[in-house]
Amino acid sequence: MKKKKNSRFLHNNSIRYTIFTYFTVTALAASLLITFSLYQRLSTQVSETVKEENQSLINQVARSVENYLRTVMRLSDSLYYGAIKNADLSSESINSEFTLLYDNNKDSVDNIALFTQDGTMVEAVPASRIKTNLDVTGDEWFTNAFEKTENQHFSNPHVQYIFDGNENQYRWVISLSRAVELTEGTSTAQGVLLVDLSYSSLEHLFNGVTTGTDGYVYLISSDGEILYHPKIQLIDSGRIQENNLAVAGYKDGNHLEKFEGKERIVTVKSIGYTGWKVVGVTPKNVISLNTIKTRLFIVFIIMLILFILMLINSYISSRITNPIKELEKSVGVLEEGDLDTPVYIGGSYEIQHLGTSINNMARQIRVLMDDIVREHEAKRKQEFDTLQSQINPHFLYNTLDIIVWMIENEQKTEAVRVVTALARFFRISLSKGKSIITVKDELEHVRNYLMIQHMRFKNKFSYYIDVEEDCTELASLKLMLQPLVENAIYHGMEFMDGDGEINLRVWKEEDDLYFTVRDNGLGMTEEHVKSLFSDSIHITSTKGSGIGVKNVNERIKLYFGEEYGLTIDSELDEGTTITIHLPAVPYSQVQDEGTIAHKRKAERSEEER
Repeated sequence: MKKKKNSRFLHNNSIRYTIFTYFTVTALAASLLITFSLYQRLSTQVSETVKEENQSLINQVARSVENYLRTVMRLSDSLYYGAIKNADLSSESINSEFTLLYDNNKDSVDNIALFTQDGTMVEAVPASRIKTNLDVTGDEWFTNAFEKTENQHFSNPHVQYIFDGNENQYRWVISLSRAVELTEGTSTAQGVLLVDLSYSSLEHLFNGVTTGTDGYVYLISSDGEILYHPKIQLIDSGRIQENNLAVAGYKDGNHLEKFEGKERIVTVKSIGYTGWKVVGVTPKNVISLNTIKTRLFIVFIIMLILFILMLINSYISSRITNPIKELEKSVGVLEEGDLDTPVYIGGSYEIQHLGTSINNMARQIRVLMDDIVREHEAKRKQEFDTLQSQINPHFLYNTLDIIVWMIENEQKTEAVRVVTALARFFRISLSKGKSIITVKDELEHVRNYLMIQHMRFKNKFSYYIDVEEDCTELASLKLMLQPLVENAIYHGMEFMDGDGEINLRVWKEEDDLYFTVRDNGLGMTEEHVKSLFSDSIHITSTKGSGIGVKNVNERIKLYFGEEYGLTIDSELDEGTTITIHLPAVPYSQVQDEGTIAHKRKAERSEEER
C-alpha cells in the first residue's frame, strides 16, 4: 500500500513541480557541498594564518629576550674584562667601575657583586654588605660558575636574599654568575662575578603580548621550569595548571595538544645560549570558524543561495513545462477522439520534435483507421465469398447426379459412401462459422472432396495423403486445401490423356507448418503463375467452388501474417507443386478468437514492453 501511495503521489505531481523540486534539491546539495568545501578550506587557511602570525609573534618576543640577555652578558664581559681582570685587588678598588656600569644599567640590574672562591665578598654595588653568617658557596649560582668556568649561568627567578638592606629585601631577581680570575699582588685566584637582573625588566618584555583572544605567552627554562607566566600567581596557588613540563620536550614550531580536555595550538621558540623557550598558547576554537557569528553568517549565505536557486529553478521549470502543458492539452483533445485537432509545436527543440512526432502519429492513426475499415470490409467480403462457395450449385448438382445414377444401377454401397462423404464435406465446410480449424479436420474435408471427385471422374486420377502424426492438432485455415486440390483436378488433369496423380503432404519443421499439393498435370508458365497472385486476373472455374489461389493466399496472410502464404512451382507438361507455409501453433491456443497474426503481434509487443 505504501508503495502504491508513493507511486500515485509521484504520478500526480506535475512535471513543473518535479523539475523544480529536483533542480532545487540538486542545486542545494551542490551548494552545501561547495559551502562545506569552502568552509573547510577557509578554516584551514585561517588556522594556518593564525599559526604563522603566532610563530612570527613568538619569534619577535624570543628576539627581544635574546637581546636582553645579550645586553646583560655584555655588561658581564665589561665588568670582567674592563674592571676585574686588569685590577690588582690588593692595592686597587674597582668600586668606581662597578658603580659606573651599574648606573648605566640600573633599569635592568639590581646588584653587582664579586666574591672570592671561599665566598668572601670583594665588592658590591649598590649593596654595601652581605647578610651576617650567610655562606654563598653552597648556592646554585655559585657552584654553577665553577662547574663550567667558561660559561655564564642564569638562575631561575628568586627573591634576592644575599645583601643586607631593607630596600632590596623582597625583590625578585634572576642571577647571572660566571667564574673570573682575581689578581692580588703576584698571585691569582678564582672568584665569582654575580649580576642580579631585575625580574621586572624581563617581565616588561612580555607585558601586553597575547596570541589572540584567550591566548597568552610564557617563558620556561630548558628543564621546563616557568620563568615567566601571566598567571604565575594562580599557578603557584594551584588553582590552575600549565603543561610546561611537556612543552619542554617540544621542538620549535607549532604543536597541537590536548590539555585538560581542550585542544590548543602551542608555538615554541628556543632562545640561544640559555636554552630557554618562549611558548605561545592559543585555544583551537579561537582560530576556527565555529563561532556563533560565523555559523549564523554561513546559515544566512545558505538561505540566500537557496532563495536565489528557487527563483532560477522556478523560471527554468516554467520555460520547460509551459510548452509541455500546451502539448498535453493537444494530446488530451486527441484522447477524446478528435484526431483532426492541430497539435501544439513549440518550446525547445526536443519538445518541438515531440509535438511533430505526435502530430505525425495522429495522422498515421487516421490512415491506419481507414486501412482497418477497408481491411475489415475486404475480410467480410472474402468471408461472404467463402460462404457462397461452400454451397456451389455445380458441385452439388454433379454429386447428386452421381448418387441418383448409383441408386438406379443398384450400387447402393457406393451411393451411401458418396452421401456420407458429401455430408461430412458440408459439415466441415460450415464448422460452426469458425475460420480456424485443426489440420485433422482440414484434411478430412479435402479427403471427402477427393473421394467424391474420384467417383465423379470414374477413377481418372489417384490421390495420396501423407501427414506427420504431430501435425494433426495444429491450427489450420478452413477451406485452404480444397480450392488448391480443385484447381489441380479441373485445370491440371481434366485434359490429360493418361492417369493423373495428386499427392498431399503435411509436415512440421521447428516452428513452421508446411502443406504441399502436387499434381502431374499440364503445368503452367511462369507468367501464368504470377497472374494467379495479381489483382487484374482472377482465375475461377465454372465447375469449381470459385475460390482462387489469390484468395487463399490473402486469407492466410490475413490470419497468420505477411511472412506466411503460398508458393507455386510449376513446369509445362511436368506438373505443379503448391506449398503452403503456416506457423506451427497448437489449435488449443487459438480457438478461432481473432487472427493468429494479431495475437502474435500483441505477444511481441508485450514482450518488448
